[in-house]
Amino acid sequence: MKKIDMTRGPIMRSILLFALPIIAGNILQYLYTTVDTLVIGNYCDHTAIAAVGTSSQPVEVLLCIFLGIGTGVSILISQHIGAKDHEGAAEACRTAVSFVYGCGIPISILGWFLSPLLLKIMGVPEDVWEQALIYTRIVLCSAMGNIGYNMNAGILRGVGDSRASLYFLVVSCISNIVLDVLLVAKFHMGVAGVAFATGAAMYLAWITSIFYTRARYPELGFTVFPKGFNSDELRSILSIGLPIGLNNSLFSFGHMALQTLINAQGSVFMAAWSISGRVNGIANMAITGISSAATTFSGQNYGAGKIDRLREGQFMIPTAAGVLTLSCGIFFILIRTPILRLFTSDPEVVKQAGGFVIIMLLSQWMYAVFNTISCLVNGTGRVRYTTLINLLMLWAVRIPAAYILSRVLGGNSIPFCFPASFGFGMLCMIGYQLLCPSWKHLLYGSPIGSSAHTAVSV
Repeated sequence: MKKIDMTRGPIMRSILLFALPIIAGNILQYLYTTVDTLVIGNYCDHTAIAAVGTSSQPVEVLLCIFLGIGTGVSILISQHIGAKDHEGAAEACRTAVSFVYGCGIPISILGWFLSPLLLKIMGVPEDVWEQALIYTRIVLCSAMGNIGYNMNAGILRGVGDSRASLYFLVVSCISNIVLDVLLVAKFHMGVAGVAFATGAAMYLAWITSIFYTRARYPELGFTVFPKGFNSDELRSILSIGLPIGLNNSLFSFGHMALQTLINAQGSVFMAAWSISGRVNGIANMAITGISSAATTFSGQNYGAGKIDRLREGQFMIPTAAGVLTLSCGIFFILIRTPILRLFTSDPEVVKQAGGFVIIMLLSQWMYAVFNTISCLVNGTGRVRYTTLINLLMLWAVRIPAAYILSRVLGGNSIPFCFPASFGFGMLCMIGYQLLCPSWKHLLYGSPIGSSAHTAVSV
């Protein structure tokens, strides 16, 4: 499979070639999670939809820190590849494999015991509690498959191979759909069946990614089981990935805090929020793909010392992401009602979800601009500012706005907290591009072609 070298050729062509397989993978992941909701919605009642929707929040909190570390691996490997340091890339891979086992096993065990506490903190209603607990425990017990797959996907993105993850997701998606239908529709296992299907599918994706990486990139020395780690590489991975992971985890914890406010509105509101998220997720497909491409583009060119390309792409890439996201959002707003009716026939749930969809999809373009700029900055190892802005978006803007809006205007106004936080984050990152002295020095003060320093954190 051909790797994409982002240090040469037209910038947007490289970005799109890299992003398209990820976007296709996001479509599969969307199908992956949407089938869960479709099956639950058609074979169970709205409380089951609410249970699956609210249970995803504590799962996200515990897993996101490791997804951030996977991003750190991707950034570090892309820098090694850009600098032609193949030995360093191999050491980073070996360290990442050990890290997966060292963290995945304890999380799988602790997840069983922490689940009731997490759901209690979230104020899950009594009519949803039992199903939410079952789903959360089963998914967290299979967390190692999720962590392993995302870590391996990060490694492959770092070497410039974004297509492989698409094929792994095909395997995962097909198995998830088959198991969903079998366990829920045929054996009537409800949310437990959905949870088992999700866990099994992620393990399949992880195992497939292991054997692919070993066969396709033997120079990385990728192993099935851990064989020690390089302390310097681990330190570099954590110096980049841990702030991103902590940010992601705190961000998800904030979503969990927001979910408590949503839960207080009742199970109908919870179900509407959950299915509207399926439609809103469509807009995120392009964001995720272009953002991943932006991270690799930045890491490879920074590692290669090609600052002129980084300078050229810093406005071009976010603009493309914003335009694409807004266009996609407007299209799905126009067809939102028939899509929502696929999930439930409850007219009140469909009505509330439709309003949520309009608010979110008309504002996602600001998040696209914010996120791609953040990824360009993160690709150079400068993660502190982006971490701070992410936290401020959530804790200083979104959550306070949600609580104020719900008190003053009622629960249906809660979604307006998202445009407020997206706009704040976008303006902060544009300001960083234009005004930050260290960023301006990197782009305009360093000689083009000079050697870059790996894992800078400014």
